Order: sequence, then C-alpha cells, then structure tokens
Amino acid sequence: MPHTAQSTVIAGPWTPRTHAPAPRTPERRRAAPPADPARMCEGLAPAQLVTLEALQIFGWRLAFVRRPLFQAPIPVLFDQEGTRHVVILEDGTLDEHATLKLRN
Repeated sequence: MPHTAQSTVIAGPWTPRTHAPAPRTPERRRAAPPADPARMCEGLAPAQLVTLEALQIFGWRLAFVRRPLFQAPIPVLFDQEGTRHVVILEDGTLDEHATLKLRN
C-alpha cells in the first residue's frame, strides 16, 4: 500500500513577511573615457582623412569609427546640432543615407 505525503499549512499569530526589494549591485561597466581623435583616425585611408578634415572645417565632428573585421574602418560624423550623421567611405566619398543602427 503506497503512502502519499500530505502537507499542512499552519496559520500562526505572526505577520506575513513582505518582500523587500533586492539590494542593487553597483554597475560593473565603467563609463568609456573620452575618445582621442588622433587615435580614432589611425588606420583611415588617406582619402577618408582628407574628407574628414574638410568636414571638420564646416563643424562636423568625428563621433566614432566602426572597425568591422576584415573590412575598412567606417568613420561616422555628426553635424553641429547632432541631428544628422554621415559615413565616409573608403574612397573618401560621403554616404548620407548609411544604414547604421545607432543607439541613443
């Protein structure tokens, strides 16, 4: 004859325990140090550097350089207001309609 276990809930005079929020752990990621523009320009093609210098005269700023594996670096520039971005292709031409996925 098999024995089945039964559980019993005992009501006591104690107050129900409320769940306190779990303590937050500090953020492990550190803020990235400001990028050095000279280091960002390393590895760019001469045509990209010429176009970059010309755009900087008109107030565009180099925001970052994507460096995909086994491909040419992709410098990304933003206008003064930060509303538009362009990509300088390897031959120095601009791609104003780049299909980059940018984070906020």
